[in-house]
Amino acid sequence: MVKVALYGASGDIGGAILAELLDRNHVVLSIVRDPRKLDNVKHENLTIVKGDIFDENDVAEKVRGYDAVISAYGPGRREGEHNSTLETYTRLLMKATQLLFAGTAKAGVKRIITVGGAGTLKVKPNVQLMDTDELPREWYHHASAHRDAKKYIENIDTKLDWTILSGSAYIHPGEKTGKFRLGLEDLLRDQDGISHISMGDYAQAIVDELEEGKHIRQRFTVGY
Repeated sequence: MVKVALYGASGDIGGAILAELLDRNHVVLSIVRDPRKLDNVKHENLTIVKGDIFDENDVAEKVRGYDAVISAYGPGRREGEHNSTLETYTRLLMKATQLLFAGTAKAGVKRIITVGGAGTLKVKPNVQLMDTDELPREWYHHASAHRDAKKYIENIDTKLDWTILSGSAYIHPGEKTGKFRLGLEDLLRDQDGISHISMGDYAQAIVDELEEGKHIRQRFTVGY
């Protein structure tokens, strides 16, 4: 049993991670901007609190005493400042990443796992997914922001044991099958050449990493 502080549980991927954590009987503190969004989620191992990922001191206060932090945060509507522009999305994700890491370190929590994007995975030598037409243009700002966040995490001077889990090109609703593959820098594809993963299997992979710690200070990926 691991005591986990989870950010982003009100989102689709974060919700799948929350369900997987509880299914494995981990103790979870779900930190969200609006706790009402999780009113229908009940479990004896779950505590839901209001928190602000954009406040380093609030992060430290909330996660102190926990074994690990998992972040499935994605920029959303916050005080009316979010829109779909590259500049805004990148600014919010980078700010959240910086303050989350600073707050986690301040709290003395050593383990942190974040949801990453697939855009920086390689489709062939020296060519990333985000540099091809396979990535829909409407997702470019998302991929670009996650690229910058990944670079920040990989280069930060920190004692945190971090891990980034990039999904496949498409993460879709679906239950876990347990039948998936793991990789490091290359985009994974199924036998039909499609790069995809269900939210259930993505959640299983991230909780497996929490329990097993096979990718400390690494980015890895999951797909069929």
